[in-house]
Amino acid sequence: MQLIATTVNGLEQILADELAQLGANITEIHKRAVSFEGDLRLLYKANLHLRTALRVLSPIAEFHAKHDNEIYKKIKRIDWSNYLDLKDTFAINSVVNSPYFRHSKFIALRVKDAIVDQFRDKTGERPSIEIHHPTLQIHFHISQTKCTVLLDSSGESLHKRAYRTEKNLAPLNEVLAAGMILSSNWKGDSHFIDPMCGSGTLSIEAAMIAYNIAPSSKRRYFACLNWKDADTQLWNELLAEAKAQEKQSFDYKIIASDIDYRSVNMAKANAERAGVSEYIDFQVKNFHDTHYNDENNKATVVLNPPYGERMAPANINGFYKKIGDTLKQNYQGCEAWILSSNKDALKHIGLRSAKKLQLHNGPLICKYHKYELYSGSKKKRTEEKAL
Repeated sequence: MQLIATTVNGLEQILADELAQLGANITEIHKRAVSFEGDLRLLYKANLHLRTALRVLSPIAEFHAKHDNEIYKKIKRIDWSNYLDLKDTFAINSVVNSPYFRHSKFIALRVKDAIVDQFRDKTGERPSIEIHHPTLQIHFHISQTKCTVLLDSSGESLHKRAYRTEKNLAPLNEVLAAGMILSSNWKGDSHFIDPMCGSGTLSIEAAMIAYNIAPSSKRRYFACLNWKDADTQLWNELLAEAKAQEKQSFDYKIIASDIDYRSVNMAKANAERAGVSEYIDFQVKNFHDTHYNDENNKATVVLNPPYGERMAPANINGFYKKIGDTLKQNYQGCEAWILSSNKDALKHIGLRSAKKLQLHNGPLICKYHKYELYSGSKKKRTEEKAL
């Protein structure tokens, strides 16, 4: 099968690396997506194991059109009985980027009409529309005149891991959180510290990486398990295989803390649902009162501080300066990564970034900066190593 996995802007290469590890043949890396080849087994594994994928799509048709009547005729030419029975339900999601078509909802309606009319012409009956958990989730994309019909094998976004039922004001998307961790190159080979944990997404995703827990193993709904060629036995085999591959021990600590006890309680409840609560050391603490100074046993620190959008400290620049001061004084020997959409505030961190990435947190374009924290100057440390 030709398949496409979608992701957050900035995580395309991380997703491609994940797919390659699953044995996929990567054919092209796009903006927010990766095309690859694979069989039904790989389709199932992608839905179960990918940490940075939002959806896994299967293209079934491609054509060009400049008018909605052309779309109607060409959609009607597809033999939909290969994918749907009268007892089944379906839903259509359309995305339009074209001067010829303005309204995505109208286009979705035309696609629906074509499918329904094909069944009516053949049988006198039609399958029903179902928005939530349909048998077949259809995506229809238009770019200029190019139209692509895809089947959504995931059914709903894979960031919904089924553990986060509680969240604070500005929750971090699970896919983005996993991508931040993987972008830092942390693979469970050192301590992981999440000192502004909020509802716990970063620390939970870190625990699942450390213990090799398949991120979607708690989910119960995948659209591809309703397809005509669904193989329940294969799916159950892959679930059992994923469970058998989980690690039973971890040599380091995952520490999650927050100044707000309600956030910490929320994070604990989410970690419990994810099955990783025993692997995370939760603490109610002001970040500026936390310390980690073991230069012989480094830790990776990942922060997602307020950006000044929905959650805004009175003095955002001063707040970021204090973050930088705390990292420099209390986290010597660590690597720190900070995500923020506030470029001006990031400048007040007062540390030289060793690496800069760009990621999207929802509609916000964010900078993701790496800081290497030394005791004394970097120059002095380099000289000492050379001796």
